[in-house]
Amino acid sequence: MQRIGVDAVSVDRIALAVKRSGPGFLNKVYTPAELAYCAGSSERLAGRWAAKEAVIKCFDGTGICFPRRRIEVLPGPSGAPRVRLLGDDRGARVEVSITHHSRLAVATSHLEMPDVADSLLPAPESVMLPRRPKDAHKGTFGTVVVLAGSLGFTGAAYLAATGAARSGAGLVRLLVADTIYPILAAKCTEVMATPVPEVAPGAVGHAAYDSVLRQLSSAEAGVIGPGLGRDRSTWRLILDLALHADCPLVLDADALNALADSARKKTRLGNNRVLTPHPGEMARLTGKTADAVNADRAGTARKAAKEWGTVVVLKGAHTVVAHPDGRLSEDPHEVPALATGGTGDVLSGVIAALMAQGSDPFTAAVSGVYIHAAAGRRISQRLGDSGLLASDLLPEIPLVMHLLRQGGL
Repeated sequence: MQRIGVDAVSVDRIALAVKRSGPGFLNKVYTPAELAYCAGSSERLAGRWAAKEAVIKCFDGTGICFPRRRIEVLPGPSGAPRVRLLGDDRGARVEVSITHHSRLAVATSHLEMPDVADSLLPAPESVMLPRRPKDAHKGTFGTVVVLAGSLGFTGAAYLAATGAARSGAGLVRLLVADTIYPILAAKCTEVMATPVPEVAPGAVGHAAYDSVLRQLSSAEAGVIGPGLGRDRSTWRLILDLALHADCPLVLDADALNALADSARKKTRLGNNRVLTPHPGEMARLTGKTADAVNADRAGTARKAAKEWGTVVVLKGAHTVVAHPDGRLSEDPHEVPALATGGTGDVLSGVIAALMAQGSDPFTAAVSGVYIHAAAGRRISQRLGDSGLLASDLLPEIPLVMHLLRQGGL
């Protein structure tokens, strides 16, 4: 990316600002080194002002903002002005020139910085995206069935289902309890919301087993768990589906809580299951503390994957993905902005969509984790480390996938 900025300011205007506001104006605009160099010269102060404004104009639209006092303009070894950005410059290189004419300081700035595609972190070896043939139709890219949501937790269902849709699944069907069906039917315009029997208001129970299993039998992948709640009948339904559904499944949130409550069944799931616990859920699944899990994330994930015969995604900074055969992948991202409710629901949908499009569970998990984290990183470059909403990830996910495909993945 290259940008040019130009600015001009009257020397007399700067002299008047100094006269009126003195140190208050100077300390707000200039660094101590600049003040020492200018030594009260209105011409030099005006030159630095114009240069700083030109630099600021270069960054317009990039999501990067440097206030004047964090842009330092001083002579380089040759005497020409040199810019130093005081903060995270994200690889930006800035050059400026300053001229004076008729009591006017004029500055031009030239910015070069990496394109967005170049800002993606190196992808783990196992990251691979499904092919998108030119003659494809929606059936080509598979159906994802999502069983999620309960009274008060409709957002989890929306995020998981829409995450799958945004990741390229051909069709997404969202199964929800009768009571909350009207909410999701209105909210999910691109996802097929479908009501299933409930055992309590908003709670899907074992009475829905046959109908849910039938839906999963026609799907290429499924998601079970986000926001389902803790009704005992719900947990019984989860366990039976986890054991008997033929299609690959992502088990998250309340599905993990149900498995933690039934230790024996974890070992009978099969290798086309992907479990996506955060450290607290992993602690419940393994009988450890969260601190013990975090003390050896790779070892914990690898051991669990081998014992349970499933792919395990241990979420967090540098998310770890483990395969029952011992393969392990560690994601390169640390994105504090993703530490907010609902982002894990989106991840479940992403992984399921990749499986529906033909990726094996391990490849889908490693790739989904990377895509999800890269989307969060791109958003945090614009917003900072707080304030990201899980729904912000949804439009960003296809952009990351497009960039990866441009890079040959």
